[in-house]
Amino acid sequence: MKCFAIKHIVLLVLFPIFSFSQSKLDAFLTPSDTLNKPRRNAVIITEASLSGMALIGLNQLWYADFERSKFQTINDNNEWLQMDKLGHVFTSYQVGRHGAQLLNWSGVSKKNQLIYGATLGFTFLTTVEMLDGYSSAWGFSWGDILANGAGTGLYIGQELLWDEQRIALKYSFHQTGYAKQRPDKLGDSFIEQVLKDYNGQTYWLSANLHAFFKESKIPKWLNVAVGYGAEGMLTGVKDVDNQVLTSNERYRQYYLGFDVNLNAIRTNSKLLRSIFDVFNMIKIPLPTLEINKNKCVFHLFYY
Repeated sequence: MKCFAIKHIVLLVLFPIFSFSQSKLDAFLTPSDTLNKPRRNAVIITEASLSGMALIGLNQLWYADFERSKFQTINDNNEWLQMDKLGHVFTSYQVGRHGAQLLNWSGVSKKNQLIYGATLGFTFLTTVEMLDGYSSAWGFSWGDILANGAGTGLYIGQELLWDEQRIALKYSFHQTGYAKQRPDKLGDSFIEQVLKDYNGQTYWLSANLHAFFKESKIPKWLNVAVGYGAEGMLTGVKDVDNQVLTSNERYRQYYLGFDVNLNAIRTNSKLLRSIFDVFNMIKIPLPTLEINKNKCVFHLFYY
């Protein structure tokens, strides 16, 4: 899932750690109360440069091995039990979230944060989708576009409704035995499997209870999360012509468990807050109930 890989590159570059003294670092990480043009310009230039380099890199490394074609569309909505679509939703949400936060750090107005920052994920992923449309190996997918829009909409909608993110979209991963059966498709190394093996991926909607019940004594860090995953997939769709591939039963998984809102952890360090904010996209392993068509399983620590 190349979009997911791009997301990691973007997030790592957008949140560098500088070798400043503690006081200077805290001052640097503190959002500006008013428009700070040098910060805003630096954010715009950095994002534009990184996006351009990422697209050039994709064009040379990902698409160069395949023939170009006339613009074509595909309907891949039934592939991978929709796990790839959730990857698009997650990527668009997270890139947009950090795009808006960077503009907030620059002192940009809330309106412009949502217009130009929160839409960063959708804009970038749509550009990637256009490249897919001109590749003979892929095609432009309206399903992917809808998923990109859903991720962006989840962020913007909550900001307009509550002026905060009460429900976060998160990700978790565990290794499976399916990658060994098809390492070319699902990944050979651990890093490749994190990006490619849909069998081990889970996407979560993690709701902060205190945000919905502000007068209660519920800890601010406590979340309840519902997740979705799938297993038994060696190809996008079931291969009826290959008995080896059809020996695995494809099925959906639904989860209910607890989570931690890292942004609610108290600390005076702006650096730690920034680190917590980045890692808050990962679901914390905690007691979880799994429900699928075969069984109901309790996991003491699921990830």
